[in-house]
Formats: sequence, C-alpha cells, structure tokens
Amino acid sequence: MFKPIGIIFLTAVFLAGCSTAPTTLEEAYPPPPATNATSSLNWPAPAVAPKPVAPAPKTNAPVVIRTNLPPPVIIPKPAPVVTWVALNDWAAAHKTGTPHFLSKSPVTTYAIGSANGVMVVGVGSIGATWNGIEINLGFAPEFIDGEIFLHGLDLKKNLEPLLCEPPISFPQTNRVIVIDPGHGGDNHGTYTHSVLDGRFEKEFTLDWALRLKPLLEAEGWKVFLTRTNDVYVTNSNRVDFAEAHHADLFISLHFNSTELDKKTGKRDEKTGGLQTYCLTPTGMPSTLTRGFPDPWYENLPNNRFDAQNLQLAVRVHSALLRATGIEDRGVRRSRFDTVLRGQNRPAILVEGGYLSNPAEAEKIESAEYRQKLAEGVAAALR
Repeated sequence: MFKPIGIIFLTAVFLAGCSTAPTTLEEAYPPPPATNATSSLNWPAPAVAPKPVAPAPKTNAPVVIRTNLPPPVIIPKPAPVVTWVALNDWAAAHKTGTPHFLSKSPVTTYAIGSANGVMVVGVGSIGATWNGIEINLGFAPEFIDGEIFLHGLDLKKNLEPLLCEPPISFPQTNRVIVIDPGHGGDNHGTYTHSVLDGRFEKEFTLDWALRLKPLLEAEGWKVFLTRTNDVYVTNSNRVDFAEAHHADLFISLHFNSTELDKKTGKRDEKTGGLQTYCLTPTGMPSTLTRGFPDPWYENLPNNRFDAQNLQLAVRVHSALLRATGIEDRGVRRSRFDTVLRGQNRPAILVEGGYLSNPAEAEKIESAEYRQKLAEGVAAALR
C-alpha cells in the first residue's frame, strides 16, 4: 500500500471540477472467477449430451429430402465494449485535472484531482488513496503504450463518485439514522473476546452506540439503535428495522480480530487499525470474502446506493482516523455482510480496531477511546 506524495501541492493544482454530463463509458464486466460455490444467479444451464436414439428400422420407403428448410439464424457479434480506458482520456472527458506522474517506487503512481480532492493510483496495485486515506480499487491499473489505464468500473464506481459528484448530503430536517451495535446475546462477536481479559466484542459495540446516540441527537438526528441491551438481533431483522424506521442512513459498529493460525493455534497480534466497509458494486470483485462466495454479477438492493455508500464510508473513515489516531487499514468492499446487502439507503460497516492486538484491545477497553469513536462518527455526520 502506498501513500500519496505532495497531497497539499496537488490539491492546489487540481482546481477544475468535473462536468456534470453523464459518462459515455460502457460498464463492461469481466467473467466471474471460477468457484465451486453454487451461484444464486440464473446462469444458462450447462449443455447436456443428448440421449442415444435407437436406429430406425430398415425400410424400403424412399428417403425424403427436405428442401424448404428455414434460413440459418445468424447471431450478430456483440458490439465492442470499452473495458479499459486511458486515464488521460477519462480526465479530459470529465474535465478533471490532468493526471500527474508521481513516482516509480514502490510502484508507478499517478495523481488525479478535482475541486473535491486528490486520488493517487498505482500501476499493478488495487491500493489507492483519496485525500490521504486508503481505498481499494476493484482492478489493478495497467500501463499500456506509455499510458496508465483504469478499468471502466473503477472509473464509474470509484473515481467518478469521489472526483466528480457532489459530496453526500443529509436531510435538513427529520433526519433518521439507524445505528447497529454488532452482535449481542449468544452471538459474542468477532472470535468472541479481547486478547487481554476475554471481554466480548458485543459489549464494546453497544457502549459505542450508546455514546454515539446523544451526540447525533444533539446534531438534529433522530436515532434508533437495533439493540439497546445484551440481546441478539438477527442480521435480516436489523435490515428490516432500518426499513421500518424509514432510515436515511445505516451504520453498523464492530471491532475486528485476526483468525487463529491452524498450525500454531495463536492469533497474529501485530495486525491493527481501522477499516470501513461498503457493498461491492455489481461486476467488481470484493476486497474481502472470508471464504464466502463472491458472485460478481449479483445485483443487490443496496447497489442502488454505490456512490453514496462510498462517499459515506470515506467521510466516516476519515473522521474516525482524525479522532483516534489509529492506523489506517482502508475503505474496503464486501458483499457477504447481510446487514448491508438488503439496505435501501446508504449503509456502511465500521471496524473500530483489533481485539486481537494487545495495544488496540487496551484502547478499545477504555471508555475514553470509545468516546473518541463516537465523537468521530458524529463529526462525520455533522
């Protein structure tokens, strides 16, 4: 993962905004990766070999040759689809700043900006940065004939929302938000406990939500929590809860952990940092799958809010980094999170640190740190 170089200077360089004209890029999706998982999509059934037919009995009847057969059906070839686009061409069409070469090490990086901010991308890497925070592209940019090319979906779903579209806005009145403290009851949370003293994730997510509620209410939000005590609410019911309360936004609160190493029986205690997730756009691979199927062509209800999801995730993630000073592990994409898939509103899931990391577990167990997390989210929605 690389960091941006000279962001302050580049922000001053990129003053021009994007045009409001719709993009002419065609959304072309690559074939999904091979998987043994059963897809929920209506893919064409595989060809089945015909059953052998017994030969007709011999007869002296003359052979009838049909001469009035219908003409052969000609299937036209599909029109060529623009999949990869030169970043220079895209910038010119959208009236952003011209892409600037930054560095060849550790990867060849370019910066492109607008009045909204600066994006830095690297050839051969899905890692990128937006105004200094880490985000992830769906496909690694390529260098072709001396130019950097990006996949059409990344231009449509990552660059355009951040560089060209107005920032996400919230209703001036009657603003409704659902805050979702992860887990509860018998569902203790990510690998169940803190590495320090065994306290459960569910305890910390609830406390975070209860601290956040009055801060948001002071900013004019009407706030509903999916749970207010130690009970388990199914993920589907959390989605239904947001729908029933006509929520404008949905934010699910969690804490992270590394998995047990099967050989050593221990966890990686060094990994740490803040992560924020939103739903993967249709046609794009997820950043994280956790072993779940990742059907690229699945079109989910929340995909209608792809642009707003990303803008909300970036906004909250940036505010939390400022409030806590915790390591930046990026804005990421997933489609296995049930609480995000069915939402009919911008929705994100935040991982506020690693309970498997002793230093971060100590922070998470402190009321002061959880208050900072609450203040960070409130600041983002102010």
